[in-house]
Amino acid sequence: MYTSTKLPRTSALFLSALLGGVIFTSCASSERSTNSALPQVAADGMANRASAPARENSISQKAEAAPIAHSRPQLIKKAAISLTVNSVDKTVDAVSQIINQQQGDLIGLKQQQPKNDNPRHTATIQLRIPENLLEPTLEQLAKLGTVNSRNITAEDVGDRLVDFQARLTNLQKTEANLQKIMDRAGSIRDVLSVSQELSNIRQTIEQIDAQLKNLKNQVAYSTITLNLEAAVSSTSPQPALGLQVQETWNNSTHSLGAFSVGLLKLGIWLIVYSPYLLIFVALIYGFTRWRRTHSPRLTQTSKSTTSE
Repeated sequence: MYTSTKLPRTSALFLSALLGGVIFTSCASSERSTNSALPQVAADGMANRASAPARENSISQKAEAAPIAHSRPQLIKKAAISLTVNSVDKTVDAVSQIINQQQGDLIGLKQQQPKNDNPRHTATIQLRIPENLLEPTLEQLAKLGTVNSRNITAEDVGDRLVDFQARLTNLQKTEANLQKIMDRAGSIRDVLSVSQELSNIRQTIEQIDAQLKNLKNQVAYSTITLNLEAAVSSTSPQPALGLQVQETWNNSTHSLGAFSVGLLKLGIWLIVYSPYLLIFVALIYGFTRWRRTHSPRLTQTSKSTTSE
């Protein structure tokens, strides 16, 4: 009876000890996992903190490596092209159409009609085209004939534009300050002095502003000089037979009239100088008679001398 009551107590103690060990083991494992997770979180935080400066350095390096945006050069472009064409007149009309298409202006036209010393028909055209349409315009002009020469020159005026703009800004500030001084001036002398200075500054501002606008206009519009020359010399057709006969008749009648006028002028000259001509004729006549009257005496005297 005693033995049977002791066995259940022993088994109960064994089960309680087993459960306590399991609970202790589970608590220890949870603490290890928690302790191992904390260093991992700390390590991740340190890694993030350490990688932040690296990212900043990489961003700064990329910013330094990025190219700096420069302002566009302010260029004044001038082009010249020489063409040999079949017909100068038709080419001039085609050039006018190209100018209208490209929104340009015709600023000069000079034609040289055929002559004897220069039988070829030539023309020189000056165009003004928007700067961004210069190349397309030159390509269209080159299709009108055979290109003999073509060149483009460019001048950078960016520094001059910046200089003019800076001077203009400073003068405008000076003008505003002088205007304030003039408003506070009390005496007439001071008012007149400031007014004179304002007038000088205003004149300078207008001059610089005009030069600035002129440069900007030259940058915005390019100039093209187009030289045209006919491929074949232009010869006038031979006139008809009736025109040739009429021209010959006109020339002959003109020559007859000129000869008659010449004879009339000669008669007038002879009439004017007739007194001198009469004196000259009288002298010749007198000398001839004198010679005739004295020549027989000389002959007789020579004969008598030989006979003796």
